[in-house]
Amino acid sequence: MIRCMAIDDEPLALQQIVAYIGKVPFLELAAQCQSALEAHQYLSNDTVDVIFCDINMPDLNGMDFIKTLVAPPLVVFTTAYAEYAIEGFKVNAVDYLLKPFGLQDFMRAANRVRERLEPAANTEPAIKASDDVIFLKTDYRIVKVSISDIRYVEAMSEYLKVWIENDPKPIITLLSMKKIEEHLPDYFMRIHRSYIINLNKIQEVNKSRVILDSDTNLPIGDLYKDAFQHYLDTKFLGK
Repeated sequence: MIRCMAIDDEPLALQQIVAYIGKVPFLELAAQCQSALEAHQYLSNDTVDVIFCDINMPDLNGMDFIKTLVAPPLVVFTTAYAEYAIEGFKVNAVDYLLKPFGLQDFMRAANRVRERLEPAANTEPAIKASDDVIFLKTDYRIVKVSISDIRYVEAMSEYLKVWIENDPKPIITLLSMKKIEEHLPDYFMRIHRSYIINLNKIQEVNKSRVILDSDTNLPIGDLYKDAFQHYLDTKFLGK
């Protein structure tokens, strides 16, 4: 896991960064600080891999704070002031997030951090196939998955959530929908730009939604309705 520090003197902005860190599988929050001075005290006793740091803060701004560090970790600056961008890259910042920024922008910065720290991560295959199983890379592990146990696959920006039978938590892997589709048999079908389902797990089809169980019903996208209807027609018994 990549250890992160979040620094922002605005509580809501700090909460947002902390929340975003929690949504990225390979990031781990090590510390959250509301001032550069507080962060400096933490770093005197511990280390982190990357700092997500606001610039415009009282007492000691983020830019000057980074310059005080003898061996600074990677830095992603977060600020509402675009004029700091050039200066930010002068201190070798990995990225520069202009407030307000969303999860997609944050994940772009996180992936740049990961590329710096783990240059081999992007060259390793995230999926390997063997007969009726696939192997998925998640965090620093490669896990074996029985294809028939996959209930559905959900797209999440550059990541996928692979939901497995009788497992309340999905496997999260850095992978595209196109890539995993290539390794799934014909009893899987894409019904939405964000969903691939195991057709054997369908319990009910209700209007424009597929119901897998009482807690899971997924939308059928307009682009996929004809293909899914054709599948239903081949299986439908009745008038």
